Formats: sequence, structure tokens, C-alpha cells
Amino acid sequence: MLDLIAIIISLTAVLAWFNHRFLGLPLTIGVMAIALLLSGAMHGLTALGWTALEGRVETWLGQIDFNALLMDGLLSLILFAGALHIDLDRLRRYRWSIGFLATVGVVISTLVVGSASYALCTLFGFNVSWLYCLTFGALISPTDPIAVLGILRNAGAPKDLELRIVGESLFNDGIAVVVFTLLLGAATGEEALTVSHAGTLFLQEAGGGILLGLVVGGLAYALMRSIDAYRIEVLISLAVVLGGYALAQHLHVSGPLAMVAAGLLVGNKARESAMSETTRQYLDAFWELVDEILNTLLFVLIGLEVMLIPFETGYFWVGLGVLIVLLAVRFVTIGLPVMLLRDMLGFRRGAARILTWGGLRGGISVALALSLPDGENRDVLLTVTYLIVLFSILVQGLSIGRVVKGLLKDV
Repeated sequence: MLDLIAIIISLTAVLAWFNHRFLGLPLTIGVMAIALLLSGAMHGLTALGWTALEGRVETWLGQIDFNALLMDGLLSLILFAGALHIDLDRLRRYRWSIGFLATVGVVISTLVVGSASYALCTLFGFNVSWLYCLTFGALISPTDPIAVLGILRNAGAPKDLELRIVGESLFNDGIAVVVFTLLLGAATGEEALTVSHAGTLFLQEAGGGILLGLVVGGLAYALMRSIDAYRIEVLISLAVVLGGYALAQHLHVSGPLAMVAAGLLVGNKARESAMSETTRQYLDAFWELVDEILNTLLFVLIGLEVMLIPFETGYFWVGLGVLIVLLAVRFVTIGLPVMLLRDMLGFRRGAARILTWGGLRGGISVALALSLPDGENRDVLLTVTYLIVLFSILVQGLSIGRVVKGLLKDV
């Protein structure tokens, strides 16, 4: 395991250096693009008869449990780091629009995208059940905070729109995981799909997660307020994430939502009245580094994992159709209401374009897709997920800056 970690970190460092020195792309996008090129190069060598290298890399990648790595490890740290820098007062100002984006938008998208996926799979001859397609709709509908956070900030998005999209992303992945868990249980026959069961699961997972996050964050606040020692206070913040997320798993509540709630409390209440200026500087520097490094590692793995993804021509056409539906649904459920109710909701002109195009999908969708049971259902849905994530990060991620600049020119 130590050798595996060393290889991942070393490769990530080399790719980050190469991107900074020669490409100049945003860090996460650049390293993922290079990793994709490396994956393609190894496929090319295999086609020429050089099979040993790709076989070794696939064996190495096969030892990595991407779902466990992200959902049980990296996600907690990245979500806490993202929430730590969110202004809670401003977030409250946009609570209704963010709440709509993170809940109603996810549910509508799950139903529409899932049903469209079922129709497309049937059209191209893939025997995937409607419930599995709805499960896919749940995992692909939420925007991903891991993909959104760094890219939007680098793009120079206006603070109000950045806060809305980031706020949506921080909360909707927790909601989507609950919906995904419910639908996957129904699709595999392990649980009944009933309103009472759905309500109970949502209350336990979402409500329990937020409550746990507030309790753990409140404990951190009390400990930080009693001392003035930046080394210990940074250590306390790390304990909040690792200990809090582990506790959430044992209690069967939403770890992602717990980390968002804890991060908001520590980043606002504790920052204001429990930290010295020195502690704030060290805490911010520490979590900014953690955020950047883990994001970079994650995107390198996304680029390399392509080698393990099954592919057929029909998968591409299903993915293209789903992508069009996904963007259309996001525009109708989010962009259109913003355009019609812009003054009431407090959105600036052109916000619909950024909210629609800035809804990036990323590692969380891939991790959830990898947790699907083996079989034809998994193969087609996993490949379609990967195609959409790659388009989202490489095309939407690289072009969102131009969309933002266009908006700023229009204002």
C-alpha cells in the first residue's frame, strides 16, 4: 500500500510540474488531461503489440478502490476545506435559491435524466432496468463541489454566483447520495421504494448529518476558544474532519453534510471569536494546501481510471444523448426560473448561463457509479458517467471562464 501511495503522489507531482511549466491550464484540469493522454498512449502501445506496460498499470489501478478512496477518505477533507471559506451570512441571504438548487433540482433531474437514460439504453439495445436508470439519474444529477470549487474561483466568477453554485454543490451531493442509496436499494431488491421509507432515510441521513456536523463543529469551537495555540487548533480542525466523518459512518448519517455543517461553523463562528489572527492564517494556509493537493490527486486518478472503463460504440451515443438531456434539464429547472424570477431571487443578468454551464460533474459521480453491482447495468452506466464527467471537466471547465467574462461584459 505504501508503494501505491508513493507512486500516486510522485506521478501527480510530475504531472502538476509539467502542466505548470508547459501547458498553463488550471491545475486540476491540466493534470487530468495529461493523465488521459497517458492512458490513450498506453492503449496505443497495446494496439502496436506492447501489452506488458498497460497490463501492469491496469493491475496497479485495480488495487485502488476509487469509491472507498473518495467517499470514505478524500471527500470529507475536501468538503470541510470548501465550507471553511464560505461566508455564512451571505449564504443565508441566498438560502432559498441554494435550497431549491440542492433539493428540487436534484429530484427533478433524477427523474427526467433517469427516464431519458432508460429510453436511450432501450433504443441502442442495452437491457438496463428503469430503476437502475433512475439510480444513474441520481448519481449524475448533482453538481460536484470537488469539480466546481477550484474551477469557478480560477474563472473569476462574481462572488454572488460563485457562492450560489458552490453552496449548491456543497449540499446537493449529500442529498444525491441519500437518493442514490434509496434507489439502488430498490433496484437491487434489497429495500422497498416507499414514501415512508424515503422520508425516514432522508431525515436520518440528511438531518442527522447536519446535526452531527453542528455538534462536532460546536465542540471544536469550544476547544479552540479555550486556548491560543495555532498548532493545536489546526490539529483540532483535522480531528473534526477525520473523527467526525468516521462517527457519521458508524451512526449511518450523511458524512458529507456533516462536514459541510462543521466547516461552516468552524469557518464562521470559530473564526470570528475563537481564533487569533495567527491561527486564522495557519488554518487557512493548511486547508488551502490540503484542498489543492487532494483535488489534484483525485483528478489524476480520474484520468488514469479510464483504462479500466469498458467501452462500446453504443455507450458513446447513449452518453451523448444523456449529456444533452442533462444540460437541458439543468437549464429548464435552474436557468429558466432564474431568468423569469431574476429580480425576486436577486440574480444578476446572464446568471442563467453561468448556473447552467457551471454545473460541473466530477469524482463523486464516478465514485457512485463504481459502487454499482457488476453486470451489464454497471458497464453502460459507468461508461456513460465517465463520458459526461470528462466532457464536464474538460469542456465546461475550460470554457466557463469565457462564459463568466461574457457575463461581466454585459453587466
